[in-house]
Amino acid sequence: MSDQSTTSLPVTDGLLAVVKDDCETCHTVVPVLAELTVGDRPLAVVSQDRADFPPGFEVLHDRELDISWRLQTETTPTIYRIENGEVVDEEPGWLRSGWERVTRTPGLGAGLPDQRPGCGSDTMLPEVYERLMQRHSPHRISSRRVELGSSEDPVEAAFARGWTDGLPVTPPTEERVARMLGGTSRAPGEVVCVLPPDLAECTVEKVAINAVMAGCLPEYLPVVLAAVKAAATSRFNIHGISATTYFTGPVMVVNGPIRRRIGMNSGINALGQGNRANLTIGRAFNLVVRNVGGSRPGGVDRAALGSPGKLSFCFPEDEEGSPWESLSVERGFSPDDSTVTLFAGHGPIEIIDQKSRTPGSLARTFALQLRMVGHPKLVGMADAIVVVSPEHARVFREAGWSKTRLRQEIQSLLTLPGAEVAAGSDGVAEGMPPRVTAGSKSIPKFVPEGLWFVHAGGDAGMFSAIISGWIGGAASSQMTTVAINS
Repeated sequence: MSDQSTTSLPVTDGLLAVVKDDCETCHTVVPVLAELTVGDRPLAVVSQDRADFPPGFEVLHDRELDISWRLQTETTPTIYRIENGEVVDEEPGWLRSGWERVTRTPGLGAGLPDQRPGCGSDTMLPEVYERLMQRHSPHRISSRRVELGSSEDPVEAAFARGWTDGLPVTPPTEERVARMLGGTSRAPGEVVCVLPPDLAECTVEKVAINAVMAGCLPEYLPVVLAAVKAAATSRFNIHGISATTYFTGPVMVVNGPIRRRIGMNSGINALGQGNRANLTIGRAFNLVVRNVGGSRPGGVDRAALGSPGKLSFCFPEDEEGSPWESLSVERGFSPDDSTVTLFAGHGPIEIIDQKSRTPGSLARTFALQLRMVGHPKLVGMADAIVVVSPEHARVFREAGWSKTRLRQEIQSLLTLPGAEVAAGSDGVAEGMPPRVTAGSKSIPKFVPEGLWFVHAGGDAGMFSAIISGWIGGAASSQMTTVAINS
């Protein structure tokens, strides 16, 4: 993100040394710097912390550390050889052979030890690094600044202004946002999408701000960006998901190499708390929908009860332990692609089966629980994802059952007699209307592309889970998978 060319170097051709008074090794090399001033070769001495160190030299005080940032200095002292205004060689700390190489001067530092480690450059201090990164970014942050009073708590200010999801957020300072933007090569002002329900332009910068608030690390930002882009499509229909009175909210399933690279959890407690990447990615996405898209409870969001998943529902698939192809491969992507899949759902609904040892018996358990999705008498309306645990997956693996075989078996078990699901049957008013059940011998519970399987979870307990979809099915929201540009 930083543009190192914005600050010119004090020497075009010659030597340059970066030092600071608060560094014992810098004091050690002062005699060496004196040796390098002999003759007509240019030597610039840049001091990070004091204008009069080292004494006896014409010192350029790098008060704002812009020169050190331009040089990407990580250690003091560092000696540089500059040619045509660019660094061609350098040596951090004190290493006699290294300084002789850079300066092309033999016999330097007689009487000194051959080597001494240097100190950390002041540019590497966390708060200084963030400030410099923001200042030297080629893309300026354009969002409106909100000035707080001297006695105003920034966390409480976020609550008061309606920016939170009910939990405290990390204040999105310019430095933090600049650091977050380092997680992508995309320009802060680039428009990711026009985000419903307010149809607001959502830029990379706006997503980064909410990712900071959610507690994300910069390496999580590409996942959030991909999810936001997918959410704005008519296929996923985030407006409808936000406005429905139903329980549903966005569910995110992450596939591909990025899962492991950013440390997501697909094992024990995969759908629960405890993993920063899982929780903050899902939270950042929902904050964007709230703060940029305009979906707030009591406003556009009219959920009668909602669900905890509307805060964050994000997990990766355990691809390595799965007996099947991953969700993303099933949806047409390569195993080497990193993807995020959005699903309008809620849950989880438990599947308990600690006794089945054959795939047929276990499939029947799955079918019995899946019958409950939405309502046992509502069919062809809601989709579902079954999160299959390692112990249950082993039963299907050992029997050689593919996803297709399992799906066909469950669909067969859940093709239900029309009379059984008709409104009013068995004394239950809820059910399918006569226009659907009239003359029908049987009706499938799920549409052909309405039942999905994902592998995740711990390897004990014999539990799997159902993520129930939004009533309305494909007419309301369809599962959407997009590539993550990391």
